[in-house]
Amino acid sequence: MGLASVLLWVVCSQNAMAAQVEGISLSEALDTAFELNPDLAAARREIDIAQGERQQAGLIPNPELSWEMEDTRKATSTTTVSISQALELGGKRGARIDVATRAQDAAALELERRGNQLRGDVVQAFFAALRAQAGLDLALESRALAERGLTVAEGRIRAGKSSPVEATRAQVQLAETRLQVRQAQTTRSNAWRELAQVMGQSQMPVGRLQSSSLSPGKAPHAPTLLNAIRQTAELRLAESQIALGDAQLGSQKAQRIPNLTVSVGSQYSREDRERVNVVGLSVPIPLFDRNQGNVLAAARRADQARDLRNAVELKLRTQTELALDQWSTASQDADAFTQVILPAAQQAVDTATRGFEMGKFGFLEVLDAQRTLITARGQYLESLASAANARVVIERIHGDPARFNTQVQ
Repeated sequence: MGLASVLLWVVCSQNAMAAQVEGISLSEALDTAFELNPDLAAARREIDIAQGERQQAGLIPNPELSWEMEDTRKATSTTTVSISQALELGGKRGARIDVATRAQDAAALELERRGNQLRGDVVQAFFAALRAQAGLDLALESRALAERGLTVAEGRIRAGKSSPVEATRAQVQLAETRLQVRQAQTTRSNAWRELAQVMGQSQMPVGRLQSSSLSPGKAPHAPTLLNAIRQTAELRLAESQIALGDAQLGSQKAQRIPNLTVSVGSQYSREDRERVNVVGLSVPIPLFDRNQGNVLAAARRADQARDLRNAVELKLRTQTELALDQWSTASQDADAFTQVILPAAQQAVDTATRGFEMGKFGFLEVLDAQRTLITARGQYLESLASAANARVVIERIHGDPARFNTQVQ
């Protein structure tokens, strides 16, 4: 295989998936995951839960109907029937509604954050499966190289131009490449299972993934991405927790004001044969319990939410910067492999093999060139994995990075 052949392999390995009609693309995998993933479906339930709690928070207390009898003797008994209604004072209902509304906002942002997490999981699983697919192709290509080397070695041995030791070395190399093929097949099967799991499916149909490139694309513009930190779902969720904490503090402060209970009723005395109206008022005396402990706890939780918000912003900014650096470096490494290292390694294999056929080199040179090519291919896939993992971090923080860079696939 010549230089033109390896360049053709690089192009085909990146574009052949797009030609497979029966395959699945990244966008299709994302659409399926957002539709079928059970974890995200469970997260959506939180929206309805928060809506129910908001509805409940706006309700006023139910009235109470009471019946009372004094003196159980029929001739002298007195019966009282009354209805009482608790009147919430101090803005308790409004504060309760505010807490529930803030909780609704937090639930919506949590769903958005979970969606970004799922995006990252799908992207990670998709590119892992894509690399496993390419890894199997590489392993098969390595096995073909080893088979070719064995054929050449056996031909030279039959011609009396080489030692039988050369055939033994070629057989060992072929056995190693066959082992690599089996391992690559297992890796590919496991990668497809993981992709199916995040997509919410029990299994994936057999086929090839569609992608215009093995690379996860170019890293987004760093200043633009860093400026968008405040718009991330996780930071907005942390800020909503501050608002929720303040609302809970207001609700606890409102609880310090006791409620007033008003009752009206009718009392009938069998002995006097007389009915009288009854009116009553009752209110707790906040002598010992003024809800001071709950107010203090709520105040500290509100302070804690502010500290956590600052910690989240620092974490997101650091993770974004690290991921962008990793993405850029890994992409440059992958480009170096496709443009220089892999073609040069393939040319070395071709040169060593032809030289061995002509008796200019020993088979050790062929083995060394083959192993160098196999190692370079593995390092190429590792560079792609590093770039993909960096993209996953960005996806989980910011969502679709294509919003910030049209070069991202």
